[in-house]
Amino acid sequence: MGELYGAVGIVVFFFLIVVANAVRIIREWERGVLLRFGRFDHVKLPGIRFVWPVIDKLIVIDTRVVTMDVPKQEIITRDNVSVMVDAVVFFQVMNAEYAITKVENWVKATSLQAQTTLRSVIGQAELDELLAERDKINTKLQSIIDEVTEPWGIKVTAVEVRDVTLPESMKRAMANQAETERERRAKIINAEGEAQAAQKLIEAANTISANPQALQLRYLQTLREIGTEHNTTIVFPMPIDIVESLRKALDGFGGGN
Repeated sequence: MGELYGAVGIVVFFFLIVVANAVRIIREWERGVLLRFGRFDHVKLPGIRFVWPVIDKLIVIDTRVVTMDVPKQEIITRDNVSVMVDAVVFFQVMNAEYAITKVENWVKATSLQAQTTLRSVIGQAELDELLAERDKINTKLQSIIDEVTEPWGIKVTAVEVRDVTLPESMKRAMANQAETERERRAKIINAEGEAQAAQKLIEAANTISANPQALQLRYLQTLREIGTEHNTTIVFPMPIDIVESLRKALDGFGGGN
């Protein structure tokens, strides 16, 4: 009788071990790829799932978005400028079956593809484009990487070039270029201002020559402005006609001598 109980106990013990290994819990953000006798069978959804020991193998895949840093790459741009560039890639598994059966290590494969594509795209761009059109380059990177990883069941949602490090000599050259450009624009603005002021003076002179009374009014206005400044200067207005008469008289007197 004791031997019977011992045998039953052993059977129950092994049964519990089998059950413990057969019952698997798949979380909400995971998918289980089931291989039966080494061949793909189906993808198990979240919940409590039963897996036959020995004959079944369950590989759990995380389907959440993965944020991966692309290591800094020293790249020479199309205009022969050496820069250090690093980026961030956002991707996730959309097809768990392909992520297991089509590629050996989908995370490593995506990382290496991102590095290769980053070097290729930056190498085809000029420095000004890299600095000024970052969104365009990000979109191009995302499109190329996603096209390659799609057969693996991987969706690349975004690629962001995070930092571009320039050599010190290039930074100094760009600073000198920016300073020269600002000086050029300042000179152009100053010249345009002088041209506009000269044009307005010509228009004012034409208006005054057509209306001599305007000159007298402007003269009186100037006197008023001087008087409101509370200074000690005394101004005696003298009509221009008197000055002209005196000049002619002096000229005649000189001619007589």
